[in-house]
Amino acid sequence: MTASLESLTFALLDAAKAAGAEAADSIAVSGDSQSIEVLNGKLEHAERSEGVDLGLRVFVGQRQACVSASDLRPETLRAMAERAVAMASEAPEDPNCGLADPSQLATAWDIEPLELADPSDAPTSAELQQDALEAEEAAFAVKGVTQVQGSGAGYSRSAIHIAATNGFSGGYARTSRSTSCVAITGEGLEMERDYNGEGRIFGADLPSATEIGRIAGERAVSRAGPKKPPTGAYPVLFDERISSGLIGHLVAAINGSSIARGSSWLKDAMGQQVLPEGLSLIEDPHRPRTSGSKPFDAEGLSTTRRAIIENGILQGWTLDLATARKLGLESTANAARGTSAPPSPSAGNLSLTQGTESREDLISMMGTGLIVTSLIGSSINANTGDYSRGASGFWVENGVITGPVNECTIAGNLREMLGSIRPANDGRAHLSRVVPSLLVEGLTIAGA
Repeated sequence: MTASLESLTFALLDAAKAAGAEAADSIAVSGDSQSIEVLNGKLEHAERSEGVDLGLRVFVGQRQACVSASDLRPETLRAMAERAVAMASEAPEDPNCGLADPSQLATAWDIEPLELADPSDAPTSAELQQDALEAEEAAFAVKGVTQVQGSGAGYSRSAIHIAATNGFSGGYARTSRSTSCVAITGEGLEMERDYNGEGRIFGADLPSATEIGRIAGERAVSRAGPKKPPTGAYPVLFDERISSGLIGHLVAAINGSSIARGSSWLKDAMGQQVLPEGLSLIEDPHRPRTSGSKPFDAEGLSTTRRAIIENGILQGWTLDLATARKLGLESTANAARGTSAPPSPSAGNLSLTQGTESREDLISMMGTGLIVTSLIGSSINANTGDYSRGASGFWVENGVITGPVNECTIAGNLREMLGSIRPANDGRAHLSRVVPSLLVEGLTIAGA
């Protein structure tokens, strides 16, 4: 399949040059997936899909255009190229667009150590259905679970190849296997739900379906009988399940697209303290068996490990070629793209420095406050960092969890919040974003 994708990308480049493009890059993506959902011990939904998608970007002077298709016939490739060149000829000029210089390109890489694809046979539909049934059964076995809203399992395999007229050509494959479960406790207006889901590149690394279902059930039961928390300023512990979202707001604020537009609350923070001293945020695109790993980016540049934040100090933006040119900097090899749009900056595998205390230690230390396990909606001001989100979780009194809470809002300013975070030591190493539970002091809680 990879060789076939390679030939398709080169055929697109040949068609682009024949149509009058001065330069071009192309992408071919193949994928096949299957998913199973069960309900009350019976098959509820089964789906299988496979296909190949193509994307072509052409340049005419300082103008560019992108087209995509899923038809692999030669006449379609020619029509794609002709359409793209016609579109580019009418597009506005962009002095920052263009391919990488050949000297910037990755010329050698080793896919094998990244372990991006499980060489084992794909699971059968019957095996996936069995996983879903076992997860559902385990959730039902938890005392207090009244329903299982859904239980599912899935598998996918994809491959990608990128080629460009500057001489770059490269591709790789990925696999993923997952199991998930949503459980409910209570009846009528008293119903509460929670979930658990796990995914791995290698099927052998996936936790058992029984464990996944059991945890979903236990989480749902623990949410029974929630109350509104009091209104006031309290410490808030972002549970490891959702803490990566808090760091995600920081990552979005240092994305080159936001910085180039001047629409970021961190636009003037280069070289400044944005996390507490001692904390670093590291991007490592070469972690084995991790979904965000890759040997090169979507523009053919070699990916490397880098410190985005070191000892609390912001070290750099997340850049592709276009945003780097606009800012007068060098790309950080963070270009990502689909088949229908040009590349844009995107961060991959991230790890935040782990703390020395456990989640339980932080709960004991926080005194009275809120543990957030679920966030609802979002109101984030990209220019100021003002933060407000609906939340639910558990209330803590004197360092002890007293019960579940919901229907509350937490608010603060991201610059102040991130500057005071205290991490636990519970980040899960297999995730693309390894972020532990985070304690934040003095957020405003609007509840009862």
